[in-house]
Amino acid sequence: MITEREQAQIDRANASGKKPVVFVHGLWLLPSSWDRWSAFFEDSDYVGLTPGWPDDPDTVAEAHAHPEVFAHKMVQQVTDHYLEVIERLETPPAVIGHSFGGLITFKIAGEGVANGSVGIDSAPFRGVLPLPAESLKAASPVLGNLANRKKSITLTFEQFQFGWANHLDDSEAKELYETYHVPASGAPLFQAATANLNPFTEAKADSRNPDRGPLLIISGVGDNTAPPAIQKAAFKEQSKNPGLTEYAELPDRGHSLVIDHGWREVAAVALEFLDRVAPPRRVG
Repeated sequence: MITEREQAQIDRANASGKKPVVFVHGLWLLPSSWDRWSAFFEDSDYVGLTPGWPDDPDTVAEAHAHPEVFAHKMVQQVTDHYLEVIERLETPPAVIGHSFGGLITFKIAGEGVANGSVGIDSAPFRGVLPLPAESLKAASPVLGNLANRKKSITLTFEQFQFGWANHLDDSEAKELYETYHVPASGAPLFQAATANLNPFTEAKADSRNPDRGPLLIISGVGDNTAPPAIQKAAFKEQSKNPGLTEYAELPDRGHSLVIDHGWREVAAVALEFLDRVAPPRRVG
């Protein structure tokens, strides 16, 4: 169901006459992790929307108080929720996603409803073959126990440091962990890990739809969770599309690149691409 907060954002976007940009968060974050990005894009004539996954709490404190609400969330269920938000928009949006939000962004683009898309350190989809050792280690807190498919999982600080904050000092890593980290559904990680073994997987995207629109894949070169090998393989698959597909690497950046001190640099790369290939309507 569309929440009151999401409907208010939809109504605001439709009333603005500006190009919407929909931000899709991944595991272990909430929609509020995109607040600075949304403001940054609104300074450039977009109107931002930050929908959540179904049942997302409003705050980090609520998330830790009720971790059970994250359990059982599946890739297609979350994708369908974002598609419902997009269906209510009067103007086709740009879509930007990080991690599993990147995978969902690829799925949305494959539906032909996005006017420009950006996937950042995205989770792998069917057809993306590499599973680097560091990625498997980062996912091991979930994949190490089959029962985690039906649970919500909270990372320890040490696990967060390896998977997310490996290019940050301890002080910033701790600040990000306390400010942004929340429990996450274990199910999507199992869906992505088995995508190439399951022909019916939900962790797949239509890379060849001619209505996919322009797509940028951004890779943090130092990411342990979704390393460049995964992003390059995703680019290879997406490049089979007749539309524009581009790839950008940012050196010495980990999986935290959308929330850490360097977030603005990443946002600027995404903005430059979208302004170039599908600029917003100028109002006033």
